[in-house]
Parts: sequence; C-alpha cells; structure tokens
Amino acid sequence: MTDQMGTEDGDERTSHVVTAFLRHRGDVLLLHRSDAVGTYAGRWGGVSGFAEGNPDEQVRVEIREETGLEPGDGVSFVRAGRPVEFEDPALGREWVVHPYLFDTDSRAVDPSEEHDALEWVAPTEMLDLDPDDGLETRFNADRETVPELWTAYERVAPTVRSIAADDEHGAALLSIRALEVLRDRAGLLVAERAEFGPDPAGEWDELTGLVDRLLEARPSMAVLRNRVNRAMADAVAAEDEDSVAGAPAVLESTLSNVDRALAADDDAAATASERAAGTVMTLSRSGTVLEALRGGEPSRVFVAESRPAREGIDVAEELAAADEVDCPVTVHTDAAAAHLLSREDVDRVLVGADTIRADGAVVNKTGTRMLALAGSREGIPVSVVAATDKLSTREEVPLECGGRSAVYDGDALFDVANPTFDVTPADCVDEVVTERGALETDAVGDVVEELRALEEWSDG
Repeated sequence: MTDQMGTEDGDERTSHVVTAFLRHRGDVLLLHRSDAVGTYAGRWGGVSGFAEGNPDEQVRVEIREETGLEPGDGVSFVRAGRPVEFEDPALGREWVVHPYLFDTDSRAVDPSEEHDALEWVAPTEMLDLDPDDGLETRFNADRETVPELWTAYERVAPTVRSIAADDEHGAALLSIRALEVLRDRAGLLVAERAEFGPDPAGEWDELTGLVDRLLEARPSMAVLRNRVNRAMADAVAAEDEDSVAGAPAVLESTLSNVDRALAADDDAAATASERAAGTVMTLSRSGTVLEALRGGEPSRVFVAESRPAREGIDVAEELAAADEVDCPVTVHTDAAAAHLLSREDVDRVLVGADTIRADGAVVNKTGTRMLALAGSREGIPVSVVAATDKLSTREEVPLECGGRSAVYDGDALFDVANPTFDVTPADCVDEVVTERGALETDAVGDVVEELRALEEWSDG
C-alpha cells in the first residue's frame, strides 16, 4: 500500500505522487478509487501513488501493485512528462504529480483494493464533455476525475513533434498516433465550449492547422496522410451541407477512425498469417508483420537486424518471447540476407511497407530492396503486408534520411549516407497482402482513386 501521506524536503503540505497512463490500442486505463484510499475516493484516475523515493522507480512499483502487470513484460515505457503542480484548498495540500506514459500489450488488469472499477477509454473521457454538443452516448458526463488528470495526460500525450522524431515504430502505428493527436485537440476544444461557447469556424481553422502540421511531420508515410484525410472527410460529411464541421464532428470522426484503422491493420495481419508458414525471412519492425507471424505457423524465422537503429533485434526478441511463435528465431546482419537466402531453405520473404506507390513499387526500411531482389533471384515469393491505406496518391514519395552520427560519429572528413527508406520495384514483389486480401495489380489504381477522393475535404 502506497496511498499514504508523503512529504518532500520537510514540507508537510507538499506531496509528490506518480501517475502512469497505460495505453493500449489508442485507449488508456482509468481506475475508480475505492474507499480504501485516503484521498479522492470515488473519483477516476490513472495508476498512481505517493513517490516515496525516485519517481522513475516508484511508478513501476505502482503499476505492478495496482494492475498486476509487470513493467518490461509486455509493458513498455514511452515517456515521462514535466510535473504538474497545483494546490487543493479543501485538503490544504500542495501536489506535485509526476506523469508517465506506458504502452501495454494486454488489457488483462488485476486491480488492487485501492480501486473498485476500471475502464479502458479514449483519453478524452477525462474531459467534462457535454452530450448536448452532439456527441454520442459513449461519453460519460458524470465521470469525476482526480484533479488535473487531463493536464497530467497532456504532458505525456503524443504530439506532432513526437511523431516526427519517432524512428522506432512503423507507419501504421504512427498513423494511429496522428489520429490520437487530432482526437485529443478536438476533445479539448469541445470541453472549452462550456467556458467560451461554440465557435465551429474557429475550431475548424485550428484543427485544419493541426492537420497541416501532422501531414508535414512524416511526408513519406502515405498511411498517415490517408487516415488523417479520412477523419476530416468523415467530419465534413457528418455536418449539414450549409454548416461548418466543428470540434464535436472531428472528435467523433477521429474516435471511429482509430477503431477503423486498427481493424484494417488487424485484418491485413490475419490475411498475411496464412502466408507465415515454413521458413520466413523479414527485416525491420512492422507491427503488421509481427502479428502475422504470431498468427501463422512458421517453422523458422530469419530477421535482418536493420542497421543502424537495429529495430530488427526488437522484433526477434518479441518473437522469441511470444507464446504464439514456437520456432527457432535467427538474427543476422542486413548484408548477410542474400547469402542466407541462397543457402537456407527459405519459403517466403515477408515484409511490411511504409508506403506503396500507385505503380506497385514499395517504399520501406532500407534493406527491403536488397532483400526482395535477392528473393526474386532465388525464386522465393516476396509478400508485402500492408493495409490499403498505405497506398500513395502521389507519384513521387519523399524518402527520409537519418542522421550522420548513427552511421559514423568520428572526426574524419567524408560524406555519410544514411537513407532510412528505399524503393523496391513492383516486379520484385509477388503480392501485396491487405485487409481486402491480395491486391491484383489493376486493383491498386482503384484504391488510389478512393484515397484521392478523401483529399477533397480541404477544397471546401
């Protein structure tokens, strides 16, 4: 039990606490505080407790004690935020809240006696949202939270900057993060209506400005652009012809589009799992490929380490630890891929995609082109797994580059090339596996036209 009075530097009126937001598939865990706690009983909060020592260590203790989840075992640290300081006059106490964000693979939570209920909800459920603003009944207008819970969440929530700087995760996951950024801002604008009144035109201008920044954050990722465009197009379609889509329409649309995007990625992985049999070779970190391997029946998996960030190592570790994958996992250098394909009995090359061009060429982590070319040379089928939202409406796709120091951090004067993505020709790819099944070449153009129609929301 850690819900007790705490002090810092001898000030008996100041209490330092940690609050962890556990995130799973776009939702966060809220816990209802029971009568067993000393403060704010009957209110909703995150995983929290008094910081009796180092907050970075204490927050992991609280997660373990209050949820039964083990940090490091399916629970991964994302970021810590600046402390939130406020005073509660009713308690005569000053609080310093240290916020944290963790991602978890599971919603199977075993709450301690400090809580008598739990829910996984969109973070905007922390806000005081009025159903009269046109919101669906999913919002609980009676949910009373601990003070400054939303402020603490904002300190660790995804941002345009965090999306632009993320070099660990694939395009599909970052597209979800982009929708979360748009969702959170729309939710806050809805909540602010109680104080400032509705201003649909002003809300729309602010949200479209945010969309512009999101689209500029990762210009090479078609899936991010397509999914944000779909959310805005759906918001426009939900309003009357003569009215401006305001924050409530965007909030509803982003919530439904997060669900839609996650389902599309799941369905693409399920389709691809049928190909994940025998000996499979992959590279980099694709969440869709990882789920396909978990859902398939591979007898062996080769994983290229994917220099310089070596995200392939993380994939290999997850596969080795996964209960669903009961087969040998071999990690190798990127340069050894062609050699291993020529000597090992590999049945399929299975890779993800950041973007698929209209001509069928695949933009993905550097090394994909070499792997596909080698697979084609050896007569090994090359399958690309991607939701249809990864098809690009643009003829040219900008290719991102990494920093010089990731390859060479010495003082010698020579150029360093660190391309993050390469382009695999369409004739080196046997199939593109999507939530709609394996796309035929002539079907790619039809999907591209669907996605181009989503961009018309900005013409209004």
